[in-house]
Amino acid sequence: MSRSKSSGRWLREHFTDEYVLRAREEGYRSRAVYKLLEIQEKDRILHPGMTVVDLGAAPGGWSQLAARIVGERGLVIALDVLPVEPLPGVTALQGDFREAAVLDRLLETLAVRPVDLVISDMAPNTSGIKAVDQPRGMYLAELAFDFVQRCLRPGGGFLVKVFQGEGFDPFLKSLRAAFDTVAPRKPKASRARSAERYLLARNYRGSAGLKNSPL
Repeated sequence: MSRSKSSGRWLREHFTDEYVLRAREEGYRSRAVYKLLEIQEKDRILHPGMTVVDLGAAPGGWSQLAARIVGERGLVIALDVLPVEPLPGVTALQGDFREAAVLDRLLETLAVRPVDLVISDMAPNTSGIKAVDQPRGMYLAELAFDFVQRCLRPGGGFLVKVFQGEGFDPFLKSLRAAFDTVAPRKPKASRARSAERYLLARNYRGSAGLKNSPL
């Protein structure tokens, strides 16, 4: 019964949500695009000609916005375990990022092209049990950071969804060891009751920064 009531409340909120309505009116695939749009307006992380990798991309709102900004000279690669329907200027890959074969396919798609920006909105399927969900969420953030260390060019950026709780502080310290600046972001489009936060890391120093870190 409680699950049914919760689902009903979510549906009511969803269909009256200002960002859902805006997304329909403005032709975006999801309300989540307004999280990235707010960060873009504040921090200008996307620029024409960039190579961008979007992890946890489905249904494609972030990739849609990124492709419009990077333009024809840029490249956006979208990856998700769910399918991402075709988008102009976006190369979509389907697969579970936790699997080595999927990572290899992503690396093959990039070839030797250096990545300017990694954006990750990945989140686990939640159970409602924080002791279970929190480690799952942090594991995905750590996987995204592992990819960053393999492919991000020096000076590049990283935007990643995290959840405050166990594992957050060590992860933040690792980012600070690898980037010049790391700043928290909580866009207005993030639902108030959500524990999600975003960390925006800028000016990647490369793996040398991590090797020299006391961590």
